[in-house]
Amino acid sequence: MRHTNRAISTAVSAETIERELEEGLDRPSDAVARYALGLGDDALILAQRLGEWIAHAPELEEDVALGNIGLDLLGHARSFLTYAGSAWGLGEDDLAYFRDEHEFRNQQLFERPNGDFAHTIARQLFASVYFDALYRRLTSSADATLAAIAAKALKEVEYHVDHSVQWVRRLGLGTDVSHVRMQAGLDAMWPFVDELFRPDPSAAGLEGVAVPPEELRDPFDRTVPAVIAEAGLRVPDIPAARGGGRDGMHTEAFGHLLAEMQVLARQHPGATW
Repeated sequence: MRHTNRAISTAVSAETIERELEEGLDRPSDAVARYALGLGDDALILAQRLGEWIAHAPELEEDVALGNIGLDLLGHARSFLTYAGSAWGLGEDDLAYFRDEHEFRNQQLFERPNGDFAHTIARQLFASVYFDALYRRLTSSADATLAAIAAKALKEVEYHVDHSVQWVRRLGLGTDVSHVRMQAGLDAMWPFVDELFRPDPSAAGLEGVAVPPEELRDPFDRTVPAVIAEAGLRVPDIPAARGGGRDGMHTEAFGHLLAEMQVLARQHPGATW
């Protein structure tokens, strides 16, 4: 693809991208669009999961905190999906609401059921540290739009990391019950960590544009085990799950999530409010 020489504001949003495209910004190649699609799906599906906590979190402040993190992720998803869809004449809503299960490219960690609060915190720790490492690298992408989306997302993900780290410590060092539940949450989510760092077929051939996932394992391993140890917990020793999310392979729970997320748009296509 050709890369624009015109800088995009770090406050990039789906609306900003749409405006820039209308004004002549280069649209992504099919390969770049497929890479952006996977990134957008990761953020979109995790945002949907976090939204399920609204009015169900253990305290009112966490209703707000998890909702805000979900909204941040939804913003990241909108930007990535808008950019990806521009290559195919599709909008963000087309990609979010009118694809079937096998067409989504999110990795399986992000679709895992919330479980109890400790399960969600474990998933959020792994996801936030992964996103932090990914977006730090992606800010140097040769694709100006991907770099700008990552720069804005990184500012928000730094808070997400701190939020999850504080809760892992609080639960791990809290009561006997909270300690056991936090360890159970880590154990439940750990099998889905390995997939985050496997070679991504959509990143192949995009040297300088995409971030090779296998290069993100070191920063993850420098952070997560230390946080777990500080909380008096242990790093799980559990085999990795099969994975395959980037190839459209998902867990049983994903179908239920997708049905709930898409039902209104599919029952009333084209409706506005």
